Amino acid sequence: MNTDPIADMLTRIRNAVRNRKEEVIIEPKSNLKLEILKIMKREGFIQDYQVISEERGGKIKVVLKYDETGEPVIEDLQRVSKPSRRIYVSSDKIPWVKNGMGIAIISTSQGLMTDREARRKKVGGELMLYVW
Repeated sequence: MNTDPIADMLTRIRNAVRNRKEEVIIEPKSNLKLEILKIMKREGFIQDYQVISEERGGKIKVVLKYDETGEPVIEDLQRVSKPSRRIYVSSDKIPWVKNGMGIAIISTSQGLMTDREARRKKVGGELMLYVW
């Protein structure tokens, strides 16, 4: 049993991108995964996602995004805070990802948000992952 479902989701996406797949199935479905995917879609890293199975466990289909030359939009995804080692940052210590080319996704008291949103709202939280 995988103890870190978020790391598992990132690995599935990373492997699918590396193999130039159109889409990838993420299971089991969770609200946290859906929130992360919502941010990745809004920030332009994935084309779309949809819940394809509602029953217990459930599945999410993620449609990956490639540029006009066929190169994947996602260069890499990196888990920062892990169940074994949580990483928390204050709003003034939020790192820039690839000089602003990537995003950090942070779990705050106001929900999940990107590093830019957290800086603007002056909230810190758990540094979940980097996407670039």
